[in-house]
Amino acid sequence: MNESYAEASVRQKASPVNLLIKVALIAATVFMLLFGMAYIGMFSIVAVGVLILVCVLVFPYLSVEIEYVFCDGQLDFDKIYSGNKRKTALRIDFENVEQMAPAGSHALDAYQNNPNVKTMDFTSRQRDIQPYAIIVRKGEQLSKLLFEPSEKMIAAIKQKAPRKVSEY
Repeated sequence: MNESYAEASVRQKASPVNLLIKVALIAATVFMLLFGMAYIGMFSIVAVGVLILVCVLVFPYLSVEIEYVFCDGQLDFDKIYSGNKRKTALRIDFENVEQMAPAGSHALDAYQNNPNVKTMDFTSRQRDIQPYAIIVRKGEQLSKLLFEPSEKMIAAIKQKAPRKVSEY
């Protein structure tokens, strides 16, 4: 049996919105600790407790690692929050894939200016990366998935679906 398996993972760079959320929650908690008793009174103890609970619940979702797993024609995109909570974000079957190529490739020119193509970003969001793009069709909907596969993953995908993978 000819099984192909490859996996890769990247840690997503924190977006400015994530940093703003963290700073705002910490600032609100510190402000409530320092000035809450003077202005609000005993209610500030409850407010500080609620703010700390919100920090504990929200902060894990602001640190995301994405894992790609390719196994026998299926590619899974899993999000790992704070290194311990895993959630499958997307699973695609290569029977539904139209094209896979580097993001700036001419093989993807037919899909570049199509307003119906929905883009999903599963990259690390670093500036110096060269992501790959996968065009997937589900019914009439086209999706463009950006991700950073390893060389082993590209070879495994190319072995499984050679006509759908372009390296140029």
